[in-house]
Amino acid sequence: MPYNRGLHRFATFVACATFFLIVAGALVTSNDAGLSVPDWPTTFGSFYKMPAMVGGVKYEHGHRMVAEFTGLMTVILAVWTWRVEKRRWLRMLGWAALATVITQGILGGMTVLFYLPAPISSAHAAVAQTFFCIAVAIALFTGRRWIQEQPRTELDQRRPALFTLTLLSIFVLYVQLVLGAMFRHHGLSWWPHVINAGVVAIVLSWTAIRAISVHSQVDAVRRPAVLMLGLMVAQLCLGFLAFITRVMWGRNASQPELPMIISTVVHVAVGALLLATTVILAIQVWRHVPVAFEERVRGRKQDPVAA
Repeated sequence: MPYNRGLHRFATFVACATFFLIVAGALVTSNDAGLSVPDWPTTFGSFYKMPAMVGGVKYEHGHRMVAEFTGLMTVILAVWTWRVEKRRWLRMLGWAALATVITQGILGGMTVLFYLPAPISSAHAAVAQTFFCIAVAIALFTGRRWIQEQPRTELDQRRPALFTLTLLSIFVLYVQLVLGAMFRHHGLSWWPHVINAGVVAIVLSWTAIRAISVHSQVDAVRRPAVLMLGLMVAQLCLGFLAFITRVMWGRNASQPELPMIISTVVHVAVGALLLATTVILAIQVWRHVPVAFEERVRGRKQDPVAA
């Protein structure tokens, strides 16, 4: 496959724009600005007029503007990928990104139309993180190293397999994402989120330590594992800070206070980076650390349906 520098750079740009969109969305929630613009898809009855960017409107309408820009960039990315890519699965991933961002926009509109119901708002947050992971994955798959590098592989003979641990890490992070979104949107108490944070710490530490200690010679695995571990520690600290500022200090505040806003927004941003890094780790483990062939055969013999 020839390396397409333009496509890779544009895919990286879309991933960065998506991260900025997640930050903009966190600013809306943290400032309680979700209904500052009470209609959708129009803004105060108009599709094109710029409203007065005051109060919560600057966060809510600003978020919509970033979302529209990101959606347009995703359309270009999907069409560009479909036109130049030879890998069918990557072309399909481009369309999946477009379908995800459309779903994200519809969920965002529904949060306004139905007055911020916690389940829809939480789904909106989860789909945003999913779209970010897809955008980051496309940037990875279109990169020079992925296309031109001869992957170094090390067979995984341990149980559970490292790839299984990465999938488990993604799962517990998604659970944490939904629990956190439900808490921020007043649909759930804080304690399930805090308890699952302990589960996340255990599973991600297990995964990262296994990857670093056993496959330290494979840079493509070691680097995201180290980054994942560092982001996890930072996220736990930020989660504690967000809990203190929101639940303890800001419990009786009439308006969101600056420490709560900053800690929550940074917590959401680092959480997005942590999830995307874990997805990248899973992809690199799948590529560089396959399960030993004899273990696959043994698993098939134990599972007659698979055979």
